Parts: sequence; C-alpha cells; structure tokens
Amino acid sequence: MVDRNSESLIAFPSDFPIKVMGVRSDDFAQIVLEVVLRHDPAFDGGSMEMRPSRKGNYLSLTCTVRATSQAQLDRLYRELSAHPLVKVVL
Repeated sequence: MVDRNSESLIAFPSDFPIKVMGVRSDDFAQIVLEVVLRHDPAFDGGSMEMRPSRKGNYLSLTCTVRATSQAQLDRLYRELSAHPLVKVVL
C-alpha cells in the first residue's frame, strides 16, 4: 500500500525557487543567504534576486536552490519561517 500523503509532486533533484519576504534591514539578505547555504551549500548567493516593496519597508528575495529531497525543503522552509525578520516564505 502506498501512502499518498508522503509522495512529493516534485521530482528530485531539481532547481526550486523559494521566495522570502521580510522586514527590510541591512542584514536581511545576508541572514537569508546564511540559512539557504546551510541547506544547499552549493547555492550561489550572486543569483539571489532582490526586490524592495513600493514604500521600501520590506524586501522580497528569490533563491533558487538545488532541492534534493522533500525533507531538505521542509527543513529550509521551517528555518526561514522561524526567523523574526521573515514574514512570508513561498
């Protein structure tokens, strides 16, 4: 019997974009980069896309990581979501 709840719709390994939105601060991008590198040591920080909000209070970062498993992505999402400067992880 196959447990459908444990199946992933993502084929691994694959490049997977993660968008992180949070309070704009001098160290926000560096904090996100450090977290991403813990879960994908080969991530190229220079590929991180940054977009400030219209009023400049928030910053959106897109990091395309090399996803090797659903567990890796889950751990990355949990760690990013737990940081106090991060408001949303998509």
